[in-house]
Amino acid sequence: MSRQVDLILKGGTVVNQDGTGVRDIAVDRGRIVAVGDLAGIVAAEVRDCRKLHILPGVIDSQVHFREPGPTHKEDLETGSRAAVAGGVTVVFEMPNTKPTTTSAAALADKVARAKNRMFCDFAFYVGGTRENISDIPQFEKLEGSAGIKVFAGSSTGDLLVDDDAGLDQIIARLSRRAAFHSEDEFRLLDRVGHQVAGDAASHPVWRDVEAAVLCTTRLCMIARKHGKRIHILHVSTADELPLLAQYRDVATVEVTPHHLTLSAEDYARLGTKLQMNPPVRDKLHREGLWRAIRSGLVDVLGSDHAPHTLEEKAKPYPQSPSGMTGVQTLVPVMLTHVNQGRLTLERFVDLTSHGPQRIFGLSRKGRIAEGYDADFTIVDLSRSETIRDSWIESRSKWTPYDGERVTGWPVGTFIRGTCAMWQGEILGQATGQPAQFTESLQPEQTS
Repeated sequence: MSRQVDLILKGGTVVNQDGTGVRDIAVDRGRIVAVGDLAGIVAAEVRDCRKLHILPGVIDSQVHFREPGPTHKEDLETGSRAAVAGGVTVVFEMPNTKPTTTSAAALADKVARAKNRMFCDFAFYVGGTRENISDIPQFEKLEGSAGIKVFAGSSTGDLLVDDDAGLDQIIARLSRRAAFHSEDEFRLLDRVGHQVAGDAASHPVWRDVEAAVLCTTRLCMIARKHGKRIHILHVSTADELPLLAQYRDVATVEVTPHHLTLSAEDYARLGTKLQMNPPVRDKLHREGLWRAIRSGLVDVLGSDHAPHTLEEKAKPYPQSPSGMTGVQTLVPVMLTHVNQGRLTLERFVDLTSHGPQRIFGLSRKGRIAEGYDADFTIVDLSRSETIRDSWIESRSKWTPYDGERVTGWPVGTFIRGTCAMWQGEILGQATGQPAQFTESLQPEQTS
């Protein structure tokens, strides 16, 4: 007697925890029910995936979708459209909105805005501040909470905890892993005179290597003092890496596609479009980040998608805001590095699926395995395309990679068994739901 399921992905090359090979995948009611031999299983829909690679759904653990607040440049719907257009199935969104996400009510408001309006699944960081320290244990357990995010150096928005006493109090209260923007605010203030009006290339001179090293050192020491887990976002310097290697008991590491792909030489071409916090730096730092990927020190890739309009970015430096789009280009940019031999496809999957699941404790995400959510990023490794601003779904409608030729392209995005994108077309209605985490699972509700 045959078994009926909702969907079979047939003939694709599956990349999962036990290797890479041609396998079929059966999906029923949003979950993976079989991988490999599907004898006796029939499906309402069979999707031909021959000559394509099926990856566990890509998880982007750092995006800024701007809602509530300056939604003229992005909102939860448009940001999530960009995500699924680029093959991303889950995003962790940041708290520097207006108003900031620093209370249970603000988090609940975001979750309510996002349900069945975002095209991908989601979680939201709650901003840690001096005013809400006592509430941190509660924030970590709420529906849709990705945990706590702290700005230890000023970036974009109103969140900043720059002193050791404040950081010590926040870290001491943690139960889950918390994420940190790591630049030393006191050094940034001391060096503000290094900004050169009209010259974005002075941005990494002002926000120098030492600012990152000083702050990461402080964070690691405080985390070990309390035995708490921290995650250093968008590491941009080679100098931080030996330090982070010494604190692997407490610290995990994120790097970004733009720090791995671009360099200070590109300021001449891109100007303020390249302006980010922390900055894109000299090639020697880019090379250091690649060494850390090869050594296993880097845990995850995050896009740090932080859109601003072209009009805002066209303001003369330093009036120009820091940030660029990135969630839609993460997969094709990094698959190009795969095709160029800088990392293996398996390591890419580790950085974008297994890694986020492992360090943040995502429930049923990040693997192609029976019982897991049927989240898939389906890619054509041999497909070559030119990235264009016209392809970008973000409301800001631009990318620093405009005109760049890439090899490796997202052709399908599945969210819990539902096809959200196929061959460039965003399909159907938004079905996004809060991602769940093993450290904050809620008791099952019974009627």
